[in-house]
Amino acid sequence: MANTIIHKSETRGDANHGWLHSKHTFSFANYHNPERMHFGVLRVLNDDFVEAGMGFGTHPHDNMEIISIPLEGDLEHKDSIGNITVIKKGDVQIMSAGTGVTHSEYNKNKDKPVKFLQIWIFPKEKNTKPRYDQITLDEKDKHNNFQQIVSPNADDAGVCILQDSWFHLGKLDKDFSIDYTIKKSGNGVYAFILKGDVVINGNALNERDGMGIWNTDKFSVKAISQDAEILLIEVPMTM
Repeated sequence: MANTIIHKSETRGDANHGWLHSKHTFSFANYHNPERMHFGVLRVLNDDFVEAGMGFGTHPHDNMEIISIPLEGDLEHKDSIGNITVIKKGDVQIMSAGTGVTHSEYNKNKDKPVKFLQIWIFPKEKNTKPRYDQITLDEKDKHNNFQQIVSPNADDAGVCILQDSWFHLGKLDKDFSIDYTIKKSGNGVYAFILKGDVVINGNALNERDGMGIWNTDKFSVKAISQDAEILLIEVPMTM
């Protein structure tokens, strides 16, 4: 029988800095919860709201796979390996920090906020060469389907991650049901509800709730509301 853990939206860490309002699924910065350190190799899942014209100044990272998924607005990225880019809703960005990289992230717009998910995954190998990639998704590919947006295979759909991890996005019609099959034996999946209400293996989940599921080969997702949106993060359960 599958193991599950549910994190309701309101139980997340809450950091409001004025220019930044961030909800932390796992321990991060001043939010420390010994029972919420990680899910397998998934270390950070931050739900960030950045005010117009504001952002994160240049700061360092190393030995982490950092994925950004914009939900609203435009996010400008600059890094020490020569990338200056803007990502927006429908894009996915990954930065493999490896031996070390510095970067900044700013809301490019002066008149509206930006909302994005920032996700950190422990890499399969340490001290690799830093790298960067981003893609623009075809929105229709996630309709009543799990659209792959991150993969460990460079020639597969999505941005390439240096870990045995796969991310999928789904946007489901009301009462539509779909199964997800685990890509690699022993992996688990952390499901994050972006919008609406769903049921996963009999567990009712609402907007911004999270659920981890492991020790299973597959599980079912059913939309209870129209246009329910879900992010699935499949990860190894051991470091």
